[in-house]
Amino acid sequence: MRFELKAVDTSGSVVALSVEAADESQARAAAAQRGLTVLTVQSRNGVLASMRSPDRRFPATLFATELLALLDAGLNAVEALQALCENEPDVANQQVLERVLGALRRGESLSSAFGRAPEAFPALFTAAVRSSERSGDLAEALGRYIAYREAFDRVRAKVTSALIYPAVLTVVGLLVIAFLMGYVVPRFARVYEDMGSGLPFFSSLLLSVGRAIEQNGVLAVVLAMSVLAAAIHAASHQGTRARIAALLWRIPALGARMRIYQFARLYRTMGMLLRAGIPALRAFEMAGEGLSPSLRARLGRAANEVRDGRAMSEALTGAGLTTPVATRMMVVGERSGGMGEMMDRIARFYDEETARALDAFTRIFEPILMALLGLAVGAVVVLMYMPVFELAGSLQ
Repeated sequence: MRFELKAVDTSGSVVALSVEAADESQARAAAAQRGLTVLTVQSRNGVLASMRSPDRRFPATLFATELLALLDAGLNAVEALQALCENEPDVANQQVLERVLGALRRGESLSSAFGRAPEAFPALFTAAVRSSERSGDLAEALGRYIAYREAFDRVRAKVTSALIYPAVLTVVGLLVIAFLMGYVVPRFARVYEDMGSGLPFFSSLLLSVGRAIEQNGVLAVVLAMSVLAAAIHAASHQGTRARIAALLWRIPALGARMRIYQFARLYRTMGMLLRAGIPALRAFEMAGEGLSPSLRARLGRAANEVRDGRAMSEALTGAGLTTPVATRMMVVGERSGGMGEMMDRIARFYDEETARALDAFTRIFEPILMALLGLAVGAVVVLMYMPVFELAGSLQ
């Protein structure tokens, strides 16, 4: 569920931000973790609410790419921001950039200025910029963030593309079955009316269902639309998605793949933060924001163990947040002092494993789905024509 909050930051300024949370209390807690005092909270849940006020997120990755290009062209940070603000066609995005420029004119640091708009600039982006203030190389920090987002989007695109074809195939199959049941079957029922009880049981049942759908067509359409709306509403609710994900995680093969996908996200985020010079405990906290609730709790336990002086590889392994291969790679990273680079390598290793799993999924699941839909359509057709077959057999 998405909440729109108005809050007061540490300097006394009023800021607006958007937060994903299961309920209002969690949204307030998320704002409090950022050092904000919440004034108002508004829910933007549901299909109609999302239609009234669509989610228009600030394109932080595109902004970082454009800012990097201007810096490489020789402009300083303020000049580049002014150029981007003047050429921004979207009024809301332009206002965000004006807030950032206003903070810079008041003498605030660049990371603090971006922190004024947490609804537009993710915490990871702000952390990357803050690290550049110590190293003096903003372009390198932006490059790390862009590479992080591109890698994340690449994996997400693979998952999405793997699910598109089965989804389209399922929708087409259901539409074909609906056409058969709502249009073709009722017309066959009229032809068989004179046969009475001579119809086979399953054919008679199918024809009765077809007649019921035809006689209550409006009700059937309303019921189907209600089910679709309920499904969309449930999909837009974070709590429902979390429960569905928890059920999927219990399926052995699928749960293992989902866990690997989450591990890749964790290690990629940790790698970017550590390479940016963020302390390990702060990196643990920031990396946990994108994980599932169960893994976030495990990461919290691992962070406590690291705080107590335990090695990161041991803490993550003890919390069940790694695999044997990743554990050995982390041990090497701890010995060499390149933990950030090693985290990136682990994330790439997990990405390759996810890609192989997706390829196997598409090769196996799509033919099975086509066979199931073909059997469903074929069963309807066979049951419609079965009385004809029996009548033809009786005439011989």
